[in-house]
Amino acid sequence: MTPAPGAVPRYPVRQPVAGLPRRALLGTVLLVAVLLLSPGLRPPAPASPPPAPTPPPPNLPVEAQNVTWLARVAGPAIAGLAFLRYPHEDVMFGDGPGGLLAWSLANPAYPVPIGVLTPADLALPGDRPGAPFWEGEHLQVDQARHLLVLARDRAALGGTGRTGIYVVDARDPRHLRLLGFHAVPAGHTTQCLQGCRFLWTVGSNTGVWVTDLSDPSAPRTISTPIGTGVVHDVDVDAAGVAWASGAGGVRGYWTSGSHRDPTTGATRAATPADPVPYAGGAYVSPNNPRDTFAHDSWRPLRSIGGLPAGTVIFVADEDFAPACRDNGQLLALSLAGATGDARLPVVGSWGPTGSPGQQPSDTCSAHWFEPLPGVGDGAILVEAFYAQGTRFIDVADPRHPVQVGYFAPLGGEAAAPAYHDGLIYAAEYSGGVDVLRFSPPA
Repeated sequence: MTPAPGAVPRYPVRQPVAGLPRRALLGTVLLVAVLLLSPGLRPPAPASPPPAPTPPPPNLPVEAQNVTWLARVAGPAIAGLAFLRYPHEDVMFGDGPGGLLAWSLANPAYPVPIGVLTPADLALPGDRPGAPFWEGEHLQVDQARHLLVLARDRAALGGTGRTGIYVVDARDPRHLRLLGFHAVPAGHTTQCLQGCRFLWTVGSNTGVWVTDLSDPSAPRTISTPIGTGVVHDVDVDAAGVAWASGAGGVRGYWTSGSHRDPTTGATRAATPADPVPYAGGAYVSPNNPRDTFAHDSWRPLRSIGGLPAGTVIFVADEDFAPACRDNGQLLALSLAGATGDARLPVVGSWGPTGSPGQQPSDTCSAHWFEPLPGVGDGAILVEAFYAQGTRFIDVADPRHPVQVGYFAPLGGEAAAPAYHDGLIYAAEYSGGVDVLRFSPPA
């Protein structure tokens, strides 16, 4: 979630700060190229791209700790990132007000732009000409079929109120092909389930809308939503539990297999359209008891901090306040005993107030985050905190999370970090993507 659409500031071009290392987004058109996306068809092997040059490191004012700034990819504001693998290269995709963009990672430290679908390409009849796309958080990819799925929010392209999903053929990332738009009664974010054969799309006050994407040329949305209240995002953990985060807290659901339904006591089959509740509930935000908004979540399955395996879930509690200390934080919640719809205790929390690298801005809310598997002690998260930049947080003791690194371009605004093959790609609302290497402290 970002500020209202419009002009987005770019980083200030100032001289590097002496003594420092270099361093707010809420109809159907004709479908084309149907046969090109038949299920099971694999992408053609493109010619091997030429080696990408390696530029000198960026030279902009930044504060950082335990982070090497490898490159800054100039461009419009980026709200979300995702990756697809191809025979000769990986490709990074990002979306935001400028539409959908693709970069070759032939040199992973230096993404090179290779493809784009502009806002005009995504426009529907009645959209305002020249208006930006809005916003594309939580971009989804189908690796097997090389598809991209973008959510369209009601504020997109002039705010006509039309919501749904776009399906894009990315078999040739240098020639992205829009297959079509499918109307859904929500569209802030969407999440793939079961290999992207199903989608859970959210962002309305009616809950989760389920779409069958088995045939990308003809998506089908079930007419009745899963009534979970206002949901912002869905994340799937390593056990296959889908966690719906939003104004009412965070709740997990089985979408496959046979499981005991805690609401009835009976064991039944779970499907994306008829999931079985697993655990979760509401929580009280420690910084603002009157407002709870779980932005996104992650549940590790292993024991962490000596707590029973699978009983801790981390959420970004998005909230804005006049003072940085009162903004939403990263929260660790206990799921112990929460087999139904329970009040989840807050085990621990972390925010940037008082931490090294705190910036002179009160736009400090927690935002998108993800774990860094295999990095350091295996319990480090990377998270965007808007004007406080990208933060690296060790949650090995979830009762007392600790910052172990940060990257904060002066005057910038972080949107969402993405971890891919050892590097962090930090999408910036202030424009472009920063390529980072994190070195955990010994």
